[in-house]
Amino acid sequence: MESLPSDESGLPGISELTGESAVVRELLLALSVGFMLPAPLPQSLENQEGLEAIVAAARDTGLLLSDGTVVGTARYALLKRTPTPHLRALQRELVEKVVAEGRPLDDLARDLARSGLQDARVAAELEDAANNALDTDPQLAVDLYAEAVLAGNSGLENSAKRAQAAAATGDLDGAGRIVDRLLALPEPPDLRLGVDVAAAVWAQRGMLARSAETYSWLGPERLDGSAPLAAVAMIGSGNAGRAEEILSAGPPSGSPTLLAVALALTQEGLRQTLGPAPHAALPELIRASDMMNASAAAIPLPETPGALAALCALHNGEPASAENVLRAALAAGQGGDAARPRLFLLQAWSAMQQDNADEARLAINEAVKANHWSLVPRDELMLAALEVGLARRGSDVHGLVVAWDKAREAMMHVSVDLYSLLPWGELMIAAARLRETRRVAHYLDAAWELLRKLGNPPLWSVPVHWAAVQAALLSEDPAGLAPHAAALVRASEHSQLAAVLAAGGKAWVSVLAGRFEAPDVEAAARGLAGVGMPWEGARLAGHAAAHAEERREMVRLLACARDIHPQGAPAAAGHDRTAEPRNEVAGAPAVENPGAAAGDPSGLSAREREVARLLLEGKTYREIGEAIYISPRTAEHHVARMRRRLGAENRSELLARLRLALGDGYPPP
Repeated sequence: MESLPSDESGLPGISELTGESAVVRELLLALSVGFMLPAPLPQSLENQEGLEAIVAAARDTGLLLSDGTVVGTARYALLKRTPTPHLRALQRELVEKVVAEGRPLDDLARDLARSGLQDARVAAELEDAANNALDTDPQLAVDLYAEAVLAGNSGLENSAKRAQAAAATGDLDGAGRIVDRLLALPEPPDLRLGVDVAAAVWAQRGMLARSAETYSWLGPERLDGSAPLAAVAMIGSGNAGRAEEILSAGPPSGSPTLLAVALALTQEGLRQTLGPAPHAALPELIRASDMMNASAAAIPLPETPGALAALCALHNGEPASAENVLRAALAAGQGGDAARPRLFLLQAWSAMQQDNADEARLAINEAVKANHWSLVPRDELMLAALEVGLARRGSDVHGLVVAWDKAREAMMHVSVDLYSLLPWGELMIAAARLRETRRVAHYLDAAWELLRKLGNPPLWSVPVHWAAVQAALLSEDPAGLAPHAAALVRASEHSQLAAVLAAGGKAWVSVLAGRFEAPDVEAAARGLAGVGMPWEGARLAGHAAAHAEERREMVRLLACARDIHPQGAPAAAGHDRTAEPRNEVAGAPAVENPGAAAGDPSGLSAREREVARLLLEGKTYREIGEAIYISPRTAEHHVARMRRRLGAENRSELLARLRLALGDGYPPP
């Protein structure tokens, strides 16, 4: 055969493959559609004499590669220029041959669907592949379901699964639209799964009461295996009575699979959290999380067992247990991609409560990048509360104001439920700190009403009462403090955490009144540290030290603060933390420049740089002492030494030189 002229790309021109070379063109087209050498090929080519010569001629054109595939640009041109009826006929013939040989279409089905071929066999194979990928790779399932629709499937039969896949990737809007169309049908297929997806979407939107209403709309006679999920939504929205009615209607049908056991343990553990002695709830929920991990199921859930177990542990003063549960749930992929941000944020909360800001920040970063969608509203609220809590614990006033503004926006997109009480408690304290209580008043009213409807269960209510005590102390509101302090005392009969918090509240009141005993304050502070609140305990001891009348008591309380909150008193390598207490006892200034940071041109030690940072933030000696657990007099000594070392004649000159020493982070006011 003669060589063929080239087109603008430098390849032999497709348009020139006519006449004698038309059969070469037909071969290249067939291979572009998906046929393969040596077989199968279209009937027209299989009956062609001299097929080997035709293949050789195709190779001579430079368009057919040695592996039997067509050069990409030529393949595109052939498919683009071929009349649609002829192209579709070839594609259907290809499907018939592959199916007749008993082979799966695999990726060929995806290519055919994307090219516009509508064929029931292609659509069915894509649907089957999507169903198989749903639990392990929801994003792949989303793509396969969409391609099945392109191939001619109406999407109706698998609407619920399509919605599940979309929700599992974090696409709440896409899942919601699919479910809306499904639930509007007179006889929706796979209705229970559709309701599960809708309930999970409402929960992630921070509207758990809507989840409960969705299950109520479905009705108890159709709940079947979804009854435990309905109970989670109803208890979380304050309707424990309705949850009991559903669960008492009869055990869920089906075999005792790992998933069924996980859900049964979840609802049982959650019910136990509402009792007066919820000590058995945490082990039950941990076992539920373990079984969910083992099942590897990624079904739509209002809340995962791992998250519920972590919340139970955090509310019970056991953040280390929460951290362990969350680590296991994340390793097992519990709840799929959609649940990962929530689990990471709870992990960050556990780290924050244990006074580990760096670990909290790492977990927050993992939550934000967990999937390509933005955080759902429920998780945005928790993230905002975490930022507020970290700024408050770090005495970062500017950061607190910025975080508070973000929190105000986040809270307007969600409603209050049982599983969001920790964030609302943190926001209550921050609002009191910033004199913005009116911004959260109606949300807090909803929280108290929710707890009242559930019978004020100690496990859930105690941390909220503790937050209210702290808020009242910040607001200097004794009348507002009294009912919450009394509630903690009453709950002490059934809750060790409540007893510790009641002692902590009493100690704070005595310190602020200026009538306290150092041993009582120290015991209360160590008690707070023992229930996973080292920052709160150190804050109490440090504040009491600043108000102690005797130096011996001041030193004792400062030592207690450092002991339970060492991060509050960072030291350079080799710096002995015991140096300052000994100097305070002697009443003499500390030695000049202990532990100066190596290579620091300012000559300031790590402690002096910390004091300088607080001084530049406008804090008094007393406030500096409370922030890093040293006495006001020691803070004053640090400032005096820095003035001498930097050669500053007065306070204004000292502040200017400190800004230079600490870098651009502290510009002139």
